[in-house]
Amino acid sequence: MASTALKQASATPPTLQESQTNALLTLLNLNNPVEPSNNPVQTASKSTSSLKVAAPSGPPVWKVLVLDQYTKDVLATVLRVQDLRDVGVTLHVQLHSNRPPLPDVPAVYFVSPTLANIRRIAQDLERNLYESFHLNFVEPLPRALLEELAAEVARGGTGELVEQVLDQYLSFISPSPSLFSLLPPPGAVSTSTPNAVAGPSDPSLPHSTYAVLNSPGSAEQAIEEEIERVATGLFSVVVTNGHVPIIRAPKGNAAEMIAKKLEQKIRDAILSSARSHTPSLFAQDASGLSNLQRPLLLILDRNIDLVPMLSHGWTYQALASDCLEMKLNRVVVAQPQKRSYDLDSKDFFWAKNAANPFPQVAEDIDTELNRYKQDAAEITRSTGVSDVNDIAQMDLSTNAAHLKTAITALPELTARKAVLDTHMNIATALLEEIKKRGLDELFSTEEAISKQTAQAILEFLRNPKADVFPTAVDKLRLVLVWYLSVPDNAFSKDDIAELEKELKATGADVSAFEYVRRTREISKMTAPSALGGSSTPVPGASTPGGELFKGFSALSNRLTDRLKDGGLENLISGVKNFLPANKLLPVTRLTEALMDPSAASNQSLQETDDYIFLDPRAPRNPNAGLGISGVGAPGGAGAGSGRARRMAFSEGIVFVVGGAGYVEYGNLEEWAKKTGKRVTYGGTEIVDPGGFIQVLENLGKASS
Repeated sequence: MASTALKQASATPPTLQESQTNALLTLLNLNNPVEPSNNPVQTASKSTSSLKVAAPSGPPVWKVLVLDQYTKDVLATVLRVQDLRDVGVTLHVQLHSNRPPLPDVPAVYFVSPTLANIRRIAQDLERNLYESFHLNFVEPLPRALLEELAAEVARGGTGELVEQVLDQYLSFISPSPSLFSLLPPPGAVSTSTPNAVAGPSDPSLPHSTYAVLNSPGSAEQAIEEEIERVATGLFSVVVTNGHVPIIRAPKGNAAEMIAKKLEQKIRDAILSSARSHTPSLFAQDASGLSNLQRPLLLILDRNIDLVPMLSHGWTYQALASDCLEMKLNRVVVAQPQKRSYDLDSKDFFWAKNAANPFPQVAEDIDTELNRYKQDAAEITRSTGVSDVNDIAQMDLSTNAAHLKTAITALPELTARKAVLDTHMNIATALLEEIKKRGLDELFSTEEAISKQTAQAILEFLRNPKADVFPTAVDKLRLVLVWYLSVPDNAFSKDDIAELEKELKATGADVSAFEYVRRTREISKMTAPSALGGSSTPVPGASTPGGELFKGFSALSNRLTDRLKDGGLENLISGVKNFLPANKLLPVTRLTEALMDPSAASNQSLQETDDYIFLDPRAPRNPNAGLGISGVGAPGGAGAGSGRARRMAFSEGIVFVVGGAGYVEYGNLEEWAKKTGKRVTYGGTEIVDPGGFIQVLENLGKASS
């Protein structure tokens, strides 16, 4: 036992996405564990493809998978239809659809624990739809619903059909290896719908935790339910991750309430498994590694820093989220005709380039295309055919070894070409948006935002460059980023009135600006982004021959045949080449203070020393509890204990209550890569900037 525990410790621990994928494959395999492949060549970015189902002793068990709208999103993000086939799922259907009976096939149900779902399952049992029923709930089934199910089953006498009833702790979506968001509450429109986000009052819009927690119209009960829902979702993440974390959170807001609720849930789970002698929910308890390598879980409130939710990004994933319709790893490109593309961790180009600045991505597409051409040319040369696609027409009497090589290499080449075509189309669409809206100018202005004056911002709004048409929302975002990044003495009331007048003239809705101003006045949000050090942009090059500009010209050469009259070359000439400045955003700065205190600034350490410290494994000492949570602890002791609790972590989860964004994710990922830390970032939902503006607008209208 000890040796396997040590082996697990020395191997690279799985990412959250891999752990979730493993759990889903186990569930689909009738809850018999799958075995991750031991092939060291396969990298983490190939998450699901490097997982293989444990070889069954007999033929695979063919089964039906029954989903609802929420669990469909969980599965669709990490598994493809082929992965379902590999575990014997021949058919996947919606729970609330009309389904024909298949009385000789077992069914795996993976659904949300709601009353409507329980009643539908009871109907299916009564009609003997399937041979046996394996019931899996995406999060714990409340006692009342379990009793309802038991009563329905007893009434129908169908108990012998139910093989398993299991809680699965999978109520989150994991679009990238180190990124996650929680599922929206049942009854809400899926949060991942792009460019539209909810006010608490409008049931037709997607759910927004930020709106619920910050709206003056939210009832206390709604806020409590939201906090309970977020804590339950986070508990799923912690269970899937397999480690009991040390929890830190700032005091006095929703993050603290969620942290305390979550700690209680983890404590209860540890206690109940110890009392009932059942296996622990936390995988590391079973391996005996529970106190080694414990991760940090940092829970923050979105109001700590609104800037990255509004600013214009310059990385591939931030631009895709901002400019295109991006939902559950599917990107929709509207021009020239509407097409959708799947981007996931099995896509080698996305895995490598998602976090890179856009000019670098353009350059890499060029490199990869050249590599593909060389490989294809090599195959055609060795087999004597003129085109890779003609391999099938090859003369079979020629050298069999060449034929074997060609046939082996062809599927990989075809797949690679498909991936490159996808990214070529996405990059072209992004490039057109960058040029049309002047996103390079907006990005470079925002990178040095603390140096801008109110006059400079007004000038930017009034006189954009020729042929550049930033949208009204782009201009509003620029004003909000500036307003939140400069100190109080940098503007007068007249400046604000001028800015507001100018925004109205461009057709922008200024209620978001009014809301942010009110929030700043209440909390005196100072300029957090200025704390990370200088934020001067680093131009890639001033001449078109510069290193980064190569990428753009290369992309344009490739694409000229797609656009008449060399439209793309004209498009690219003049797109500025900025490398994002090397600065830590506030969330990254606070994460550094808690995970790597020796490298952090004093100011960050003073801020984080005040955070509550919760260890769900520690015995509950009533006096210590007061000091730790900071409730009623004497000032001196509180400060001392905060200092004494500084510790380094190699692994951490950063969770933002109120929404996560790709700009912040990219910044945190970059810091983690530099320092060798493993950081997973998540939020109640992943919101694009346009969507967040809409949330603020709705709040502004509700407040007024």
